[in-house]
Amino acid sequence: MEYRIEHDSMGEMRVPADSYWGAQTQRSYQNFPIGTEKMPAEIIRAFAVLKKAAALANHRLGKLDEKRCALIGQVCEEIRRGELDGQFPLAVWQTGSGTQSNMNVNEVIANRGNEIAGEKLLHPNDTVNMSQSSNDTFPTAMHIAAVTAIRQQLIPALDAMIAEMSRLEKENEGVVKSGRTHLQDAVPIAFSQEISGWRSMLEKCKGMILDSEKGLTELALGGTAVGTGLNAPAGFAEEAAKAVSELTGYQFRTEENKFHALSAKDAVVYSHGALKALAADMMKIANDIRWLSSGPRCGLGEIFIPENEPGSSIMPGKVNPTQCEAVTMVAVQVMGNDTAVGIAASQGNFQLNVFMPVIIYNYLQSVRLLADALNSFRINCVCGIKANREKMNHNLHNSLMLVTALNPYIGYENAAKTAKLAHKENISLKEACVKLGFLTPERFDEVFHPEQMV
Repeated sequence: MEYRIEHDSMGEMRVPADSYWGAQTQRSYQNFPIGTEKMPAEIIRAFAVLKKAAALANHRLGKLDEKRCALIGQVCEEIRRGELDGQFPLAVWQTGSGTQSNMNVNEVIANRGNEIAGEKLLHPNDTVNMSQSSNDTFPTAMHIAAVTAIRQQLIPALDAMIAEMSRLEKENEGVVKSGRTHLQDAVPIAFSQEISGWRSMLEKCKGMILDSEKGLTELALGGTAVGTGLNAPAGFAEEAAKAVSELTGYQFRTEENKFHALSAKDAVVYSHGALKALAADMMKIANDIRWLSSGPRCGLGEIFIPENEPGSSIMPGKVNPTQCEAVTMVAVQVMGNDTAVGIAASQGNFQLNVFMPVIIYNYLQSVRLLADALNSFRINCVCGIKANREKMNHNLHNSLMLVTALNPYIGYENAAKTAKLAHKENISLKEACVKLGFLTPERFDEVFHPEQMV
């Protein structure tokens, strides 16, 4: 491999000749050979947004000339399009402020910009990082990346699943089945009502996630090193937030208290809590579906789901609810991520939280996994759910809890006696009720209508 010599405030470093990064990136690359987790692409693209926004703000405030501003913006657009993806090699497990990733972006923008210009117009610190600090840029990138991921990945996936649940709900109107509580037989429910519960969970979670965006739209940019705004001109924070809004199409604003913005990560914790709520509901929905489809002969078997692949290397013909299993594993991962995010956010000592890379890594992983799981689950499972009406009807009329319909006519205690006798002697509720003398056969038929109990 060929190298070139770059330097920073600590001296010279050998850097791969074909890279745009510089000495500070190289130091981090060599000093943190930890794990395989790299800084998420969403963060790099968010950095490109904020660097262009900072350049625009500096230009509007008279600190940066038009040529350099345009050059920074041009490279930032290359980064946003993914054209320079190979230039960001740093690990998540680096400095907790994300300083080295901030400098990675600064160095790539400066070196690529100078290459485009054919002369050295940009300096990583003095030009690209003008009016900024890693301490306010990294939390800003976190918020931009979080809002963008929610809007572009998760909400579309949620909307598609909600629409599919609505279709399934309409398709199954009028189909009555046995309800279950405590994993035991309960009174009847319409299958469409059961599906409506799933749909409503997703709708409620969508609302929670969107509500949690408010804190994420507040940006730390302008606070610089400790929240005082040292070396940033008056009005920079407001202009930068305005430019971020223009570039993303989402409404951002400057955080009123920069001391809070740098040291607290409560907005991300709150938002990830909404992601955890979605994970919990997805776990419930996936479990319901796999249990309802259990069998095919020794389980509940009340619904059919798509058979996508062989389920066993030893048992011929076995097919498993694999999409449900994938969803439940994703849910567990998101719940684990929530613990990591919460603990990391509690470590905002004095003027800075130094757990920011792991916070945003987990947050973005949760969004990505939830969105992908929703899409896969919808396409490969939910779209193909069909009610086993024959089995539903059989289970419904075999349920002892239908006796609840007799409460108004024979009372709770007599109804309980009826159910117990029917279970003990393996006879129908009608036979038990008549045998006990509580109702005549004609009166039983007159008042007993399971399909009307929903």
